[in-house]
Amino acid sequence: MRDEQFATVVLEWFDRHGRHDLPWQQGITPYRVWVSEIMLQQTQVSTVLNYFDRFMASLPTVQALAAAPEDEVLHLWTGLGYYTRARNLQKTAKIVVEQYGGEFPRDVEKLVELPGIGLSTAGAIASISMGLRAPILDGNVKRVLARYTAQEGYPGEPKVAKQLWATAERFTPHDRVNAYTQAMMDMGATLCTRTKPSCLLCPLETGCQAHMLGLETRYPIPKPRKAVPLKRTLMPMLANGEGAILLYRRPSTGLWGGLWSLPELDDLKDIEHLALQHALTVGTQQPMPGLTHTFSHFQLAIEPWLIHVKESGHHVAEADWLWYNLATPPRLGLAAPVKKLLKHAADLLNAGESS
Repeated sequence: MRDEQFATVVLEWFDRHGRHDLPWQQGITPYRVWVSEIMLQQTQVSTVLNYFDRFMASLPTVQALAAAPEDEVLHLWTGLGYYTRARNLQKTAKIVVEQYGGEFPRDVEKLVELPGIGLSTAGAIASISMGLRAPILDGNVKRVLARYTAQEGYPGEPKVAKQLWATAERFTPHDRVNAYTQAMMDMGATLCTRTKPSCLLCPLETGCQAHMLGLETRYPIPKPRKAVPLKRTLMPMLANGEGAILLYRRPSTGLWGGLWSLPELDDLKDIEHLALQHALTVGTQQPMPGLTHTFSHFQLAIEPWLIHVKESGHHVAEADWLWYNLATPPRLGLAAPVKKLLKHAADLLNAGESS
C-alpha cells in the first residue's frame, strides 16, 4: 500500500464502520475534546463514558471549570485515578480563561505549553476541534503504526518515539484531518487491540508489516519488565458517635495529591498518639478485610481498622482534617481505595446499629 493510500482507506473505513456517537463527538468544541482526551489517558472508553457526561453536566465550559472549587473537580474525578490529570485540568482552564480570554490557542506549540497537555493531546485538540493538520500518537495510534511498520524497539525510548512521530506525520492527511484523527484512535481501540487484533476486518491489513510476518501481538515492543515493589500501610478509620470518619487532605503534590484520605500508620500502637492529636479517646478496635491497590510503579497493601472514638470537642481544629459523614457524604475528591473502605465502614456501622 502506497503512503498516499493510507489515509484514504482509513477514512473510508471510518465512514462505514467507525464510532460516531461517543459523547465527545457531539457538539465538538476544544473544551469537550480536551476534557475527553485527558480522561482517556490510561483509561478505557467504557469507563470514561459516565464520567464525561457527569463532568460536562457539572462543568459545561472552561469558565465553569476554572471557577469551580478544587474539591468539586476532584470529586467528579474520583475513581478515574491519576489525579494529577484533574489538577492540571483546572490549572489549564484558569490559564485559558485568564490569558486567552476563554479560547484555546489555535497553535500546537502553545497548547503544549499548557499544564497536562502533551504533543499528542495538543494534536487531538487542534485536529479534531479546529481542523488543523496535526499528527497524534496516543496509545491506540501508536499500536496501529508500530504494527503497520513493524517498528522495532520500545516506544518509550526517545529514538523509537521519534521514529513513530515521523511515521504519524507522514500519514496524516491535509484534508478531513479531524475525521482521520478520530478514525486512527477508533481503529486502535476497536480493531488493532492489544491482545486480539481483528486483522481480517482492518483496512490496513494488506500493508501491515506485522500482519505479513504473523507477529501482530509482538508489536509495539513492550517495556522491559521490572519487579513491582509491594508497600504496606495501616489505615485507621476513626469513627465518632455520629457515624462520621476522620479524614485528612493529602498534600497537593505526590501520591493522591489534594485528595481526602485516611490517616496512615506504621503500627496500630500509634493510634493513641493520633487520637491524642485530635482530642479523642480510643474505644473498640475492629480489623477489616485488607485490600491491595495497584499504582503504575508499586502496589500498596492496605490494612484497615475500624476504631470507635469519643470526642472531647465538637470539631476537628486542624485545617485539612474533617469528619466525613457516612450518611450524608460531602462532595469531596476521594482516593479510590478510600472510597471503598468508607463504604465498607458504613456497612459495618449500619450492621452494628441494627444488631
